[in-house]
Amino acid sequence: MPRLFVGLELPDDIAFELELMRGGVDGARWIDRDAFHLTLRFIGDVDGDVADDIDDTLSDVDAEAFPLRLKGVGSFGGKAPRAIWAGVEPTPALHALQADVERRLQRIGLAPETRKFTPHVTLARMKHVSLSEVQAYLSNYNLYRSREFVVRDFILYSSRPSRGGGPYVAEERYQLAPDR
Repeated sequence: MPRLFVGLELPDDIAFELELMRGGVDGARWIDRDAFHLTLRFIGDVDGDVADDIDDTLSDVDAEAFPLRLKGVGSFGGKAPRAIWAGVEPTPALHALQADVERRLQRIGLAPETRKFTPHVTLARMKHVSLSEVQAYLSNYNLYRSREFVVRDFILYSSRPSRGGGPYVAEERYQLAPDR
């Protein structure tokens, strides 16, 4: 039974930049460079028939390629931070793609995603870390800004249950239409 999610792959040079930002928070579990991605929709564990339905519906997505840029850093968890992430510069095309994927997955019977879509790339997962270290990290990298890159496809990934995710396997790649 595969554990699936839909996401975007990052260009190698941007993944390298993010890798260079690892460190500085004792107890953080830093994400490996080859596992950086931007999740559009977590699906979870499904059987083979549902996985086939997911592939079929994602194959019908009709969206154009679009530019994207990572911008800034943040954390989830407030005073008890549990993740550090790189943010994404707002873009209507990204939100439209995510909404289309969400609608299609609901049409085939998957439960709606309950969390608001907050585009980000997870850099580290944490438990019981120093809030001041996290704040210092965020202060050090708050001006981070990647180069702009073009999103030309999205991916159906599988993963095996593990602490911190990964390794991830690109099961299927769905091309976006060239800019018209």
